[in-house]
Order: sequence, then structure tokens, then C-alpha cells
Amino acid sequence: MAQRPRPGDGLEHGILPDLIGYQLRLAQLAVFRDFERTVGDLGVSPGRVGVLVLVNGNPGITQSRLAEAVGLDRSTLVPVLDDLERRGFVERRRGMDRRTNGLSLTASGKQLLGRVKRRIAAHERRMVSGMSETERAQLVALLAKLRSPA
Repeated sequence: MAQRPRPGDGLEHGILPDLIGYQLRLAQLAVFRDFERTVGDLGVSPGRVGVLVLVNGNPGITQSRLAEAVGLDRSTLVPVLDDLERRGFVERRRGMDRRTNGLSLTASGKQLLGRVKRRIAAHERRMVSGMSETERAQLVALLAKLRSPA
């Protein structure tokens, strides 16, 4: 692997510039910073947006199924749902077997999600402004491949 300094910082970065994880982390930081500038005043993190989108698209989804979909264990998801419920964006409804809760967005949750999605569209355009549509599609496909290596 080539050892290249990061332009402008005067430090020797050794193998870091060639490591996928390092580049992903720097990219994630850039994306999250822009997300925060774009959406932060609405009080939702990228993770909470994912929860809102999935609940909206799957009314009645159980907490267990949602936790699986967002890659969290149930005990980590519960405080997120408690917060969204307390803020009036999500409601829990007792499931048919009484052991589960089905989740739905409230009218306020749907309104918030609409506002967030409009801002995220601008955020996404900004993040890929230096890429062609083909490059963007390739990036998405390559990142998906990383999640499920052969």
C-alpha cells in the first residue's frame, strides 16, 4: 500500500489512506456533519430518520422486526422509540397476541418525516455533487457489497 500524506495536514498517515474502514469513517463523518447542518434543528439523527421511514412504510411493524431492520438490539431501540413516542411522532398499539406492540407514525410523525425527507434530498444532492449518476449508483452498489462479503 502506498504511504501518502493527507494533503495539507503535514502528517504521515502511513497505511490509513488505503484502508477501506478509514475512508468509510472519514466519509461517514462528512455525511453526518452535513446531515446535522441540514436536518439537526428538527431534532432527529440519521438513525431516528431510519426508524421513522421504516415505521411509515410498514405500519404495525413490531419492535423486534424494526430492531432487526435497523441493526439494533431491542434494548437499544426501546429508548429511541420511547423518545419518539414522548415527542408525539410514533405510537405503540397492542398487537393481536398481546405480547407485541405494533408501531405507527402519528400525524405529527408523518409531518416531521415529510419535512425531513425534503431536507435529506438536498443533503444527498450536496453529498454526491461531484459524482455522476453512474458513479453514485456504483458507490451504493459497492457499499452494499461490503455489508455482505462473499
